[in-house]
Amino acid sequence: MYKNLQAFIADLEGRGELVRVREPVSCELEITEIADRMVKAGGPALLFEKVKGHRFPVFIGGFGTAERTARAMGVRSLDELAVRVGNLLRLNPGGGGLRAALTLLPKLGQLKGFFPRRVRGGPVQEVVLRGEAVDLFQLPILKCWPLDGGPYITLPLVITKDPETGELNLGMYRMQVLDRRSTAMHWQLHKVGRRHYEKAKRLGRRLEVAVALGGDPILTYAATAPVPPIPGVNEFNLAGFLRGKPVELTRGVTVDLPVPAEAEFVLEGYVDPAEDLVLEGPFGDHTGFYTPEDFYPRFHVTAITHRKTPVYPTTIVGRPPMEDAYLIEASERLFLPAAQLILPEIRDYHMPPAGVAHNWVNVGIEKAYPGQAYKVANGLLGLGQMMFAKVLVVLDAEAPLKGPASLQAALQHALPGRDTLISRGPIDVLDHSSRAMGYGGKLILDGTRKLPEEGGELPFTLQAHPRLPELPGVRQAQLPGIWMATFEKTRPHQARAVAERLLSTPQSRGIRLMLLTDADTRLEFDEVMWAVLNNIDPERDAWVMQGVEGPVLVLDGTRKLAEEGFERPWPPKIAMDPKVVRQVDERWTALGLPPLPTKTAKTP
Repeated sequence: MYKNLQAFIADLEGRGELVRVREPVSCELEITEIADRMVKAGGPALLFEKVKGHRFPVFIGGFGTAERTARAMGVRSLDELAVRVGNLLRLNPGGGGLRAALTLLPKLGQLKGFFPRRVRGGPVQEVVLRGEAVDLFQLPILKCWPLDGGPYITLPLVITKDPETGELNLGMYRMQVLDRRSTAMHWQLHKVGRRHYEKAKRLGRRLEVAVALGGDPILTYAATAPVPPIPGVNEFNLAGFLRGKPVELTRGVTVDLPVPAEAEFVLEGYVDPAEDLVLEGPFGDHTGFYTPEDFYPRFHVTAITHRKTPVYPTTIVGRPPMEDAYLIEASERLFLPAAQLILPEIRDYHMPPAGVAHNWVNVGIEKAYPGQAYKVANGLLGLGQMMFAKVLVVLDAEAPLKGPASLQAALQHALPGRDTLISRGPIDVLDHSSRAMGYGGKLILDGTRKLPEEGGELPFTLQAHPRLPELPGVRQAQLPGIWMATFEKTRPHQARAVAERLLSTPQSRGIRLMLLTDADTRLEFDEVMWAVLNNIDPERDAWVMQGVEGPVLVLDGTRKLAEEGFERPWPPKIAMDPKVVRQVDERWTALGLPPLPTKTAKTP
């Protein structure tokens, strides 16, 4: 537990996990390029002391490794989070009575800090700016990627209050700076902030908003966590439980909302539902693609408060792995016991970084009866944000859940067609490939051992072949059971034609999964999976086709064309401006940055 962000920074520096960059750098693209290389190499966090045109330093990379994220959460490893929550959920008074109640007292200490503490003032209000003094351009807000619509606040703790019930919400929603005193507020369809906004609109009221930057890093994590909708429980309670000490909150200077007293900055203001929405985007998002322009509410800033010597915290998202992968892993560990409480046969689950959270979920179960894999998969799809899952792979309890080994373990027992199921449901609105915004197909792959009622086990040996068939313009690689191919798509339905050609060859023996995607994808498993999972709507793009040894599941992860009936805009992949890449190459040593493995160099 850290009192505030600067205490966390000091601890990282003492442990040799922070690099101070003392040379001037730009918050337009340059910091992104440096930070992207650093997190992909598992390097230290960064404190940019001199940002061109700004007087506040920038901190980035606090969640850049699993180990550093665990430290930020006050544990030695992220697995400890599941243990803590599991112990709490096992609070059980048994047969009742005074003696049973007394047995609970030692465990109730685990709830220490659950309720926030209200304080008067605090470091975050040492400097108060109102009216004409408010100027968002004084903050070193990053423009992360070349095609971004402008600078974005990427690590905001957005605080709102339900206009009807008074329930608080702390969420993380990106904010594009529009001018000196306003931003767009990216409240997506399924978010709690959006519900508060819609209620305010229905009631004909303005909605007060406060945005904190910094504080105990646990609080930053809590803003990203899928806290269940329990009355009286919010992200401040979760942060207090995790840190074992109450979060100190003070009242805003221009809004009737609590704000973290130990934050670095707070932006106060309001959203007026009577106003027209503003155009927001594009934005290089956590999917690794740009999300297109769309309309969102305008946030008016009435005050900025900050410490006398604040640090501006930020992050970047883009092609995985990024910092958000470790925040996702923290949530994965934290909410495992809750999932097991509802679906007790779950042994463990994992959301691989290539799936950018919801696109790919592996779950291991203790299987006892036929159809149980589908029961668990459908149960997960009914749990909070897990409703956005696109591909769910169910495995036996002892199977690996990470990397290609997880898919190979599933393919050993899954006969495409018999053991695959397509359905529909809610999809993340950031998904560009679904049949409609927020609505699309889902794929369940039953990779468990099959019982007689399910058709039984069918002997199958996964194979990879050293020599692959030559097909002009098609690059290929195989892992046992998995065939990957990339090519330049020039005509509609080309992917199916490529799949038919390849599957007709002897090299389809021992293959149960074919992954097809575009030529600008590196022919590496994680990169191919990332591209394919982003680019499929399973209802449209998951096919069962015949190879020489039986059915093969083919996933068409190529970009979709209007001639194929796809009418939504297809976004570009995120890539840095080559000039910025060269500039950072030239400055790297002079900036005092550690050498990185050559594999982190930018390639398409």
